[in-house]
Amino acid sequence: MRIAEGLRDLLPEELAFLEEKERSALSLFQAWSYRKVLTTGLEYGECVEPEMTRKGDLYKFFDREGQVLALRPEFTTPIARLVSSRLLPRALDGSMPFRLCYSGDVYRYGSGRYREFRQIGVELIGAAAELADAEVIALSIEMLLCLGLRDFRVSLGHIGVFADLADELVLEEALRKKLEVGLARKDVVGMNSLLASCVLPEKAKELVGLLPSLTGGAEVLERLRAFECFESVRRAAASLRAVYGFLEAFGVQEHVSIDLGILRGFAYYSGTIFEGYIPDVGFPILEGGRYDGLLEGFGQSAPATGFACNLETLLALGGQKPMPKPDAFVYGDSPEKVIRRCQSLRRAGKQVEMAVGPVDASSLLAADYCHDFEFVEPS
Repeated sequence: MRIAEGLRDLLPEELAFLEEKERSALSLFQAWSYRKVLTTGLEYGECVEPEMTRKGDLYKFFDREGQVLALRPEFTTPIARLVSSRLLPRALDGSMPFRLCYSGDVYRYGSGRYREFRQIGVELIGAAAELADAEVIALSIEMLLCLGLRDFRVSLGHIGVFADLADELVLEEALRKKLEVGLARKDVVGMNSLLASCVLPEKAKELVGLLPSLTGGAEVLERLRAFECFESVRRAAASLRAVYGFLEAFGVQEHVSIDLGILRGFAYYSGTIFEGYIPDVGFPILEGGRYDGLLEGFGQSAPATGFACNLETLLALGGQKPMPKPDAFVYGDSPEKVIRRCQSLRRAGKQVEMAVGPVDASSLLAADYCHDFEFVEPS
């Protein structure tokens, strides 16, 4: 029988691999003083990020009272709700920032990817400084290394270079959307064609047209100096320079490249943004950034930054963990004696498999099925 589109079952060796990586990442987060939380698997529709609602990516239904509920599509918004309702009201001086981490399944009714996948990440809430952004980016890089990845890149950008500039220039919404599409596709020709017919300062046209190709190292930030006549660009560039410098102090700068063409998919991002890529995977394995305004929607205000990782992407790379052989395989002609022997070995800390039917011992020996075969003699 088929399973629903976009979903998949995991075999024992696949699940063991995934859980081993999950434990390694959570242990790393703990070493950086992040504490694990778990939000509800169902959220009220009004709680979930509006942008995802507009995209139609939510699994939605009505409860018996007629309330709209949705399966959790990501963790950042639910954690913002949790912090606003339960942590911030009782926060004492010195208790912030909150360092929280999580791991769990999320559900998105989209195309091109799995619709159920394991997401793992951190949220640093209550710190506005660029050092906080650098901490979560450095931690994301350490996590990817901890997961066994080496050939990866983390692209670093800032929402202000385009979005805040568009606000400063008071771009028409239709033009803004078209430019966003072109920027996401890195369609330089199409963007310059749009810009040619716009009534905008020439410097603004030049910068926006350059954004898809403004990638690299610290030299990219130097090129931004020519456009700091715009206040939004000046602020974004200063913030990026600070973050980039802190990443050098963390010792992870070799994994980072500047990419001023990044556009994040959620509307709540407000500052530094970043994405992690690995070869042969056509979408980010890692996504994150600053979202200072999100908690206000839940009645509290606090700056925040964090990241999320699609852990199951590792399975697409062929990851699996060979299942360990049992320490002992116990069989015999007296079921009661076999049961007692198995129980005795298990109490001694052994992993034991018990025969529950006729046994072809020669085949099991030939297959190197376990470390030790034990036949229990009848009385």
